[in-house]
Amino acid sequence: MTHTPFNPRHLPVEIFASEGAVLELQTELSALERLCESIQGSAQGLVVHWSVQGELRTQRYGAQPQVWLHLHAQAQVPMTCQRCMAEALIPLEIEQSFRFVANEKQAEAEDEESEEDVLVLSRDFDVQALVEDELIMALPPIPKHDECPQKPRFEAVDQGFSEEVDAKPNPFAVLQQLKSKDRT
Repeated sequence: MTHTPFNPRHLPVEIFASEGAVLELQTELSALERLCESIQGSAQGLVVHWSVQGELRTQRYGAQPQVWLHLHAQAQVPMTCQRCMAEALIPLEIEQSFRFVANEKQAEAEDEESEEDVLVLSRDFDVQALVEDELIMALPPIPKHDECPQKPRFEAVDQGFSEEVDAKPNPFAVLQQLKSKDRT
């Protein structure tokens, strides 16, 4: 873990990028409350490993350099497997870069046109909230084990239903009996 004067909850993005600084942190999964609302199971003892690196990219023709943050995050989150209905630790990995612009209007205009994610430059940016947002978006819509620890059950059995079906006579059997009586 790198010790740095930068606070991930209050990051001055432009200064961080101009220094080419790097933050490497671990955050308890239970500290990410919005993410914990989206998962099933206990987050106790689980951590998110993440890092963010700042970069200033120079532009052609003397334009202002672009401010970038490069994010990498890894975590395992408990969710319910939709095949076997047992708890599964689902691995999540994020590799994402963000370009920062001066204001909201510029961010909206450029976000539509660009392939990268565009955010508004801030002197007090919450990188940990960004990590949490990206992890939430990385959650699978249908979580499942690669291989279930127990064979999934794909049937439902209702004892009373089975007996009831057996008790009813087969309507074709009744027709067969009528047909047999006509021949005799």
